[in-house]
Amino acid sequence: MGAECRYEVAQAAYVKLALHALKHPATAVNGLLVGRLVEPSSSPAVVSVIDAVPLSHHPHHLPLLPTLELALTLVEDHFATQGEGLAVVGYYHANARCDDTELPPVAKRVGDHIFRYFPRSAVLPVSYVSLVLLISDLRGLGVGCRSHLSFID
Repeated sequence: MGAECRYEVAQAAYVKLALHALKHPATAVNGLLVGRLVEPSSSPAVVSVIDAVPLSHHPHHLPLLPTLELALTLVEDHFATQGEGLAVVGYYHANARCDDTELPPVAKRVGDHIFRYFPRSAVLPVSYVSLVLLISDLRGLGVGCRSHLSFID
């Protein structure tokens, strides 16, 4: 079990994962969260999520370890070349059914796999219902839904 952390999600990362989920509302979607540990000595430690990398909207592809390993390697290599100290810090998952809020076993396995490389990793469940309510709120329809994530510039 990892140490207690606070996660800050950049607006661009949040928008990317939200659009990925909203583009495929009838299927489960998932992807990687990329960022860095910015305040390791603070209590709780702060993990900054800078980007989201959509992996799939067909999660039955991901239980295969070689597929996941390849995706993780490609994403890690891509962000390592940018020289900003970015790494895979988590995983996001939205279920196919909007009333299903449970993380499936495959999401837990992917989270465990990422945890081996980044012990402060997180698995972020994405709720279609919350995303739709958030969009409604942004359009001024009076639906009161707020994100529980803090945004950074």
